[in-house]
Amino acid sequence: MRILLLSAIVVAFVSFSGAQQKIVCYHGTWSYYRQGNGKFGVAQIDPFLCTHLVYAFFGIAPEGAIRILDPWLDLEDNYGLGNIKKFNELKKLNPKLKTIAAVGGWNEGSTTFSQVANSEAKRKRFAKSAVEFLEKFHFDGLDMDWEYPGQRGGNPSTDKKAFTLFLKDLSEALHAKGFILSAATASAEFSAEISYDIAEVGKYLDYIGIMTYDLHGSWDQKIGNNAPLYAGSWDETARERQLNVDAAISYWLQSGAPREKILLGVPSYGRGFRMINGQSAPGSPHAGPSDPGPHTRTPGMLGFNELCETRQSQKWEDHWDEQQFVPYVTKGSQWIGYDDEKSLRFKANYVQSHNLGGMMMWSIETDDFKGFCGRGAFPLLKEINSALLGTNFPPVETTPVPSVTTQKPQECLQDGFSRDPDQCNVFYICEGGNIYQFICPEGLVFDTVNNICNWPSLVDCSLKRE
Repeated sequence: MRILLLSAIVVAFVSFSGAQQKIVCYHGTWSYYRQGNGKFGVAQIDPFLCTHLVYAFFGIAPEGAIRILDPWLDLEDNYGLGNIKKFNELKKLNPKLKTIAAVGGWNEGSTTFSQVANSEAKRKRFAKSAVEFLEKFHFDGLDMDWEYPGQRGGNPSTDKKAFTLFLKDLSEALHAKGFILSAATASAEFSAEISYDIAEVGKYLDYIGIMTYDLHGSWDQKIGNNAPLYAGSWDETARERQLNVDAAISYWLQSGAPREKILLGVPSYGRGFRMINGQSAPGSPHAGPSDPGPHTRTPGMLGFNELCETRQSQKWEDHWDEQQFVPYVTKGSQWIGYDDEKSLRFKANYVQSHNLGGMMMWSIETDDFKGFCGRGAFPLLKEINSALLGTNFPPVETTPVPSVTTQKPQECLQDGFSRDPDQCNVFYICEGGNIYQFICPEGLVFDTVNNICNWPSLVDCSLKRE
């Protein structure tokens, strides 16, 4: 039986009515193929923790059309999983949710985007294709994630203007049909100035997700945090002083981006290094990327969920960077700079004090969706909701229960969920021979159909464990 992770304990009834600030959440669909505790699909998404959910990614075809990249995962044809349909059906649970189709991403590169953007006929064809695609699959909008105009195989002399024209054509076509148009953009000045006429781009987009993460990593000469809020004293060059959230947001604002359209991007993962002789201070030299995480399996990267999971059996030493308002952890030769609830609270305060449009997260499947850190599922997303929207989340009681060998109602016969036969608010997750007990927040009971804690009026508590 395939395990369906609990979407969230409190979820179902957080309302975004009247919310002025957006919480935009990217879902990297390839996480479905991860193994063990890293496996994440549509069933694991909590549709009440985001105002907008972004399905990443679709491709762009050279003739000017949206391209399906994983037909088996995305579509229902030929016994496919039909994830697009499942993703958009999340709006049945939360009618206020908006779903967005993202085109591009790092792996898509820049060459095909450049070819389409620099041709008026192909731009128009793509805009028409986008409207048809959104209507067919019931998305609410399109996110353009071209990384990046004028770079990585694009045309340095024409892409900047072409991207503006591309967005203009898309704006005319999509907004006429009531669709949302957004973009994910480079953050630092030295990159953004190559790619965007910021004042013009701001005219056509409904919101701009500024990717203020991956600002440092093992490609650098020094140890540096993934997404520092401010510059550090070790940032010595003009380029280094651009690699922080405040510098990037300030540049976009000064360049004419409407502040109410700016979304501050935050990561749900860390970037890591291998230390030399225990030199852990940011700005120290390093010996290459940290070890890969057990699920993301990428050197120099560790999901927040992976860090929480490894802490079940490994001791990491915690540090707080007083200059950059971000944490980092060390263990042996390993150094990981990341974001936690505390640093996200500082960033949310930054959003509010600068009257920005909200925050966006890349990406929800590396938040601690299984609750290994002991603070419930999706603690990072919940912190953002609490900080921006004032949402309160009751604490989740989680008590590990030893494996049982006798035939009891809560015996771990197979992996998956089961509800206690005598207590409708108590349920169990069986995994790998271990059983874990959970108690729904006060006033809610466990829904065996949707595997969430739900209102009693929506649940048949007479149903026994399957």
